[in-house]
Order: sequence, then C-alpha cells, then structure tokens
Amino acid sequence: MKLEIDTTRCQGHGRCYDLAPELFTDDDSGYGEVTVPDVPADRVELARRAAESCPERAVLLDGV
Repeated sequence: MKLEIDTTRCQGHGRCYDLAPELFTDDDSGYGEVTVPDVPADRVELARRAAESCPERAVLLDGV
C-alpha cells in the first residue's frame, strides 16, 4: 500500500504523526510528512486510522 500526503489539503493539524509516528513526521512548519511511503502489511490498519483522522482528508492511501 502506498501512503502520501496531499500538501494542497494539509493544514498542519498533526493528527497523522501524533497517531502514527512510525509512518509520519512533521516538517519545520508543523505539516505532516510521510516517512514510510510503502506501508508494511503490519502497519496498514494504522495507516487507515491516520487517514480517517485527518480532517482535510489529506492522507491518501493507494491500494486500500
């Protein structure tokens, strides 16, 4: 599964990296960044929860 953040939607709430620091980090401005673009099978559910927690739906999953 591929994981990415749509930077045009991200508003910097930080829910993705608070919920899943194994998959995300924050940049110097507090916006989320993906650290693991190819999500391992044992982290798929975590990636889904992070995507669902994003108010702007900026966390995108391909191959769900």
